[in-house]
Amino acid sequence: MQELLTTEIYNGTSIADVLTLEFLASMAGSVLSALVILLLGFVVAGWARRRLVKMGETYARLDSTLFAFLGNIARYTILAFAVLFVLNTFGIQTTSIVAVIGAAGLAIGLALQGTLSNVAAGVMIILFRPIKIGDFVEVAGKTGTVKDISLNFTELADTSNVQVIIPNSQVWGDVISNYSSNNTRRAEWTFGVGYGANLKDADDIIRATILSDPRALSDPEPFVQVTNLGDSSVDFLVRVWCDASDYFAFRADMTRAIKEAFDAGGIDIPFPTRTFYQAAQTDG
Repeated sequence: MQELLTTEIYNGTSIADVLTLEFLASMAGSVLSALVILLLGFVVAGWARRRLVKMGETYARLDSTLFAFLGNIARYTILAFAVLFVLNTFGIQTTSIVAVIGAAGLAIGLALQGTLSNVAAGVMIILFRPIKIGDFVEVAGKTGTVKDISLNFTELADTSNVQVIIPNSQVWGDVISNYSSNNTRRAEWTFGVGYGANLKDADDIIRATILSDPRALSDPEPFVQVTNLGDSSVDFLVRVWCDASDYFAFRADMTRAIKEAFDAGGIDIPFPTRTFYQAAQTDG
């Protein structure tokens, strides 16, 4: 009967001591396993992030901003799985924890709808790249050069070099005009001449002036035609293609050059006039 007592001694160690040693050994093993898992998680997460960021920086056709974002997503995803593995190591049921995190995430998402919509739009902008840094664009009623694209906002420098910050939800949800997307642009003018002017001479002056400029492209073929008979002028519509980088200077230079060429060639440029007739008064 003495051997059945709970205070029985086995090789000089009580059962309580044996159980305590087993528990400590088990905990030490769990802690060691957890540390190993966490260490591996941080190492793999850091490696995955660096790899994705390096990929975006190595290849010019890939957007480095997108790959930096994907790198952060990969890093935090790997760390989250590492934490779940650690909790499982200690025998903690993670199903309820995941459910609580999901509910908390839903509540936070509802509270931050505006911010999250900007982030979602930022991901779409970075992924599909309708605009990129350095482009001259018109978006959300603002015109300027793209200086930065983050997950929350897009930064422009307008034509006066004023910083313009636009939330990404407005950028993605509005019409985007990207003037830098194509290599060439079509410059367009309307020049009016007087009804007494020789139209062939005016046509020759316009063609000679504009097409002699090296910025004017011969392909596609320039368009110079009379398109309107106005109240006080015969209007020429002129369309000439040029490099996108030359557009603004070319259009402004040719406007002045045509005016000076018309003056030199004796072509009248009319301006609107009105003639008033007053009936003669008679003595009653």
